[in-house]
Formats: sequence, structure tokens, C-alpha cells
Amino acid sequence: MNLPHSIFNLSLATLLVSGISATAAAAKPSPETAKTRSVFIIPTNSKEGRDPFFPESTRLFEAMVAATKTVDLTALKLLGISGTGKNVLAIINNHSFSAGDEGDVITQSGKIHIRCLEINQNSVLVEVDSQVHKLNLESQ
Repeated sequence: MNLPHSIFNLSLATLLVSGISATAAAAKPSPETAKTRSVFIIPTNSKEGRDPFFPESTRLFEAMVAATKTVDLTALKLLGISGTGKNVLAIINNHSFSAGDEGDVITQSGKIHIRCLEINQNSVLVEVDSQVHKLNLESQ
């Protein structure tokens, strides 16, 4: 056996193994960098920021105005309650709802998406924009 040749192979193998383990250790992200996330804030007006690709565009601000539109709840009218037992229906702005139903009703100011939560004898609980409202039966 050639002694200098085997020492060279052993040294080379040791270097390779230590290099591979050092590379593997460097490739693993630290727990701090693994939790880092990017946060993007959409500006509400031109003073807060703008679209870097379309600096003159106002579409971001128009979307924010549309999202903050308030709903006119006085336009919702409970016109009647009918049925018995589990088959009770409420008529809100000429649209029938049972408990748990959701849909759009037409008003003077446009469509309003509502969800009927509960139907009582003279009132109905509805959810509009994640807020619960009570509608009383209209007196004729």
C-alpha cells in the first residue's frame, strides 16, 4: 500500500465532508429570517403613496372610496312575515328570506347584500356589512 497516496485520499475525503456540512449549515435559514414577511400598505390618498408603475393613476384611491361606502339601513323595509313552525319567511323589500338565507335587495340607493339571521313574530335580525340590525314589521 502506498502510504502517501492513502493519506492524500483521507485528507481529501475529510475536506469534502467538512465542506458539504458547512454548505448545508449555511443553506438553512435562521428562525428569525424564516419569520420575516413583507407588508404592503395600500395608500388612501396621494400623499401616502402612489403606484410606482402608473404614478398618475388614481385607481387605488377610487377602490378605497368604494369600499368605505355606507349603507342606508332606512331603505330596508320588513313588509311581512308568513309561514308557521320551521317554514317562516320574512319579506324584506319584496324579497323573501328564511333564517340563514342571504341575498341582495334593491333599494333607491342601489343593491344591499343582507343575511337573515333570525325571524321573530314582529321583527327580523339581519346582518349587513358584518353588523347585526333589527328590522321591525311595518305598520300598514
